[in-house]
Amino acid sequence: MSRESGERSSSRRAFVAAVGSTTALGLAGCIGSTDTSETTTTTGGTTTTTGGTTATTSGEPQSLRVGTTQAYVDAVSTSAGDWVKATFESEYDVDFEWVVRENELNDFIQRKQQGAALGADGYVGVTPTGLVRADRNLDESLFAAFDTSRISNSDDVVDAYRFDPQQRVLPTGSSYVCIVYDENEVDAPETLDDLTKDAWADSLILANPQDTVTGLSFLLWTVKEYGPDGYLDYWDRLVDNGLQTSGSWNAAYTAYSNQEASMVVSYSTDQVYASQSEDTDMARHQIAFPNDQGYAYVSGVAQFADSDNDDLLHTFADFMLEAETQREVAVKNVGIPTVSDASLPEEMQQYAHVPENKLQYGYETLRDNADEWREDVSRRIATQ
Repeated sequence: MSRESGERSSSRRAFVAAVGSTTALGLAGCIGSTDTSETTTTTGGTTTTTGGTTATTSGEPQSLRVGTTQAYVDAVSTSAGDWVKATFESEYDVDFEWVVRENELNDFIQRKQQGAALGADGYVGVTPTGLVRADRNLDESLFAAFDTSRISNSDDVVDAYRFDPQQRVLPTGSSYVCIVYDENEVDAPETLDDLTKDAWADSLILANPQDTVTGLSFLLWTVKEYGPDGYLDYWDRLVDNGLQTSGSWNAAYTAYSNQEASMVVSYSTDQVYASQSEDTDMARHQIAFPNDQGYAYVSGVAQFADSDNDDLLHTFADFMLEAETQREVAVKNVGIPTVSDASLPEEMQQYAHVPENKLQYGYETLRDNADEWREDVSRRIATQ
């Protein structure tokens, strides 16, 4: 279900009326703190930036710079980033730029630690573990809380997807981490233990848990299953059985697509993307939930506390939670909407799989343990 276009036009008019008079005062982020040493490269709507932030001049459209992951703007499947940029710019008369850094959210955490300019106003793609990592590594919060009374659809966010009680991150995307496999090459692994057996030897490729959401989610899944005292033994067996790792989900999925492996740790919505092409061999896009489990992947939009663009960030968050945006982004980003008044198109719903047992650690457990678990597993992988 999506909102009528008239509602979105009314939202835009309300926004223009509310902030139009302040344009000349430089509502865009960090005006007056321009770093002339900054280097910006823009390709296909993506801006890769080093250095500080840019300023606007009176009479120009306001600007908004939002960090995100490479996959959001340049995934193997269709990416939502270009659509979000074009639609938001069109509806709100804003110059919008995606800021993508090699180390993604970690780059912004490090800049905050060093007292350097962040070069962006907010971030799309903050996960529970990303939020915990930022809180653990910084004396002050990287993010500012949203005033949800200013975000029309915030009450429609499904409760199960909420992960920040302080409302610094509003969930905008979800799926479940699972095993995608080629049924022509291997049988579906019914348990996690199956992945350590001869029949599945040299078959699994995984994005490294040290650097990626899918890898870390799979790691947390194994801790859930084997416990803090048993998960490392499981990873030893996994490595001994020929586990392959890559530096990013894109790289892992590309390797799988090139038939370099028979299984990949990916998302339970994989068939949504695969089904969009008549030439796709669906045998290579089968979904397995070992132990009937899948680890919940949820990410959201956040406002950097250092940003001066509070009004525009709230408008952007409102846009990201609109039912029409949620539906379109879920289709393009091969995910599941996080609001109750949006859903995938009917013809795609059969391809968005949900596990019987949904796994997710709470904020406090992640805060106290996630970094240690990740570092320990990364050391084991480094020995392969």
